[in-house]
Amino acid sequence: MPEPTVTFLGGVREIGGNKILIEDGPERILFDFGPSFSPRYDEFYLNYLQPRSTSPIKDLLEFDLIPRVPGLYSRDALHGADLEYEAPRIDALFLTHAHFDHAGYLKHVDPDIPVYLGGDTKVLLDAIQTSGTTGYGMHPWNLLTPGTPVRLGNLEVVPHPVDHSIPGAYGYLIRTSSGSLAYTGDFRQHGPRAALTEGFLAAVAKEEPTAFVTEGTRVGPDPRKNFTEQSVRSEVDRVLEATSDLVLGTCYPRDIDRIATLYQAAQTAGRSFVVSLKSAYLLTAVAGRPGFPKVPVPGQSPDLLVYGRPKRRYYKWEEPFLEGAVDADYVRSNGKRLFLMLEMMHFPELIDLRPPKGSPFVYSMSEPFSEEDLEAEVLQNWLAHFDLRKHSLHASGHCSGAELLSIAQHLRPTTTFPIHTEHPDEFHPKGTTVISPEKGVPYPVGAR
Repeated sequence: MPEPTVTFLGGVREIGGNKILIEDGPERILFDFGPSFSPRYDEFYLNYLQPRSTSPIKDLLEFDLIPRVPGLYSRDALHGADLEYEAPRIDALFLTHAHFDHAGYLKHVDPDIPVYLGGDTKVLLDAIQTSGTTGYGMHPWNLLTPGTPVRLGNLEVVPHPVDHSIPGAYGYLIRTSSGSLAYTGDFRQHGPRAALTEGFLAAVAKEEPTAFVTEGTRVGPDPRKNFTEQSVRSEVDRVLEATSDLVLGTCYPRDIDRIATLYQAAQTAGRSFVVSLKSAYLLTAVAGRPGFPKVPVPGQSPDLLVYGRPKRRYYKWEEPFLEGAVDADYVRSNGKRLFLMLEMMHFPELIDLRPPKGSPFVYSMSEPFSEEDLEAEVLQNWLAHFDLRKHSLHASGHCSGAELLSIAQHLRPTTTFPIHTEHPDEFHPKGTTVISPEKGVPYPVGAR
């Protein structure tokens, strides 16, 4: 029988886009399936210029933006493509977490292919699908139990929770007929659930895998400060203490940890925390689940308000939050008592809000990957126009390059494959052979 192999169909010399195929005899399983944040995608698609909904795979294959894998895609997604539809030839797809670059292409996958994921990730996907434009398709959903193996023929997959900037993230141990492989997904050691990451790494060390597949987002040039969630809180406290004006901010709407941190800071400062309708829906959807932090819940938590920006039509999921929602007039009149979160797509609200000149703006997101990032330029234009003072305060969802080196040196696998990074060649841990993989090339598990 052929030796088990791992093939990287995405995430190679790029941020995001992880698509990892493991084959062992007749068994074929995938880990993650989302688009990358690669500049190559932006060469052809941007904002409203996107692949056609009637022929998405045809359009993505044209520019080599999705892998040509028979027996993976749905019949509808393949409409018009030169890749013929085949009955599923993938036994299962495992998700690490709910971020778009890991799950965003699920909608194109054949609906008969089972998807394995954490229960919290499923809740998040459902909430994101209801309140946004991202769909994930219909699949047999299988919820994982931490530490409980899933057997698929020659392969055994063991899920382990890890800490990331979205709850419910997993890393995996994959046992094959000739050695095992560990896949980190996206993870960190400095977040509020760092103990989960340590538990995963302890399991990996005990397993002594032949191959270690690790994300390397922050390998290479990385000017960002290595903030912890607590240090973000401390810095936000200082910003709130130093002003008597309206405080504005933005963070990833699915970073539940950050929303909880900023809400707690607002409470300590005697301010009400104001979130968007979308954040209000997400917080309500995840409230009470054991895997989530103690999140503020609209209608239940004190000093939590919802901003109801004017629209021609509201979606059904928005309607429960409209009663009691505040508007621009309320914010202008009560700004000294408010900390308002504003997603970038809602920046036109600033025209009505008219924040006092010099008001602080807490930017609690990752800095752009490139100095030429168009979104960063537009953000700066808005802040400059309204004379808002930007405070960049963010705890990354990823291990630093130094932390990754230390982890790989401690684990000492036969082979380390850095992915989800633009600088794999700068990853040089001692005691392990590092292979910067090529896209589409099968590597024996434990290759030297």
